[in-house]
Amino acid sequence: MFMDKEGIKKIIPHRDPMLLIDEVTEMEFEKNIKTKFFVSPNREIFKGHFPSEPVLPGVYTVEIMAQTSDVLILSCERYANTIPLFIGIDKVKFIRKISPGDTIIITSEIISEKTEKAIVTCEAKVYNHGELACVGNVTLAMR
Repeated sequence: MFMDKEGIKKIIPHRDPMLLIDEVTEMEFEKNIKTKFFVSPNREIFKGHFPSEPVLPGVYTVEIMAQTSDVLILSCERYANTIPLFIGIDKVKFIRKISPGDTIIITSEIISEKTEKAIVTCEAKVYNHGELACVGNVTLAMR
């Protein structure tokens, strides 16, 4: 299943400059998803992080993982039209630097769900140049 930025905006509430995924390249409903994001060198954050050697901040990487998970979860009929609240991160490891101009691939897979509380945990991974750059679990509450 392919989805462009306009399709993504129909599912999640994020908007520029905080919409951090460009397209969905694959999705198996209620199971897993793969997205893509171009790290534009024009992002304001690179003026200060770091001027001599810019790198995508880890908090952005985690947010990208959460937004990919948001699309997967909010595509489930039971969570459609809810707001995803980022309530936890666990086991996050930063392995490879992400630089301006890189295009990263993000995967997310639902690993646990508490349907009675509308809380879902996903294992997300970020790949840069085909290599694992970050991995971790993100937990979201649908409200």
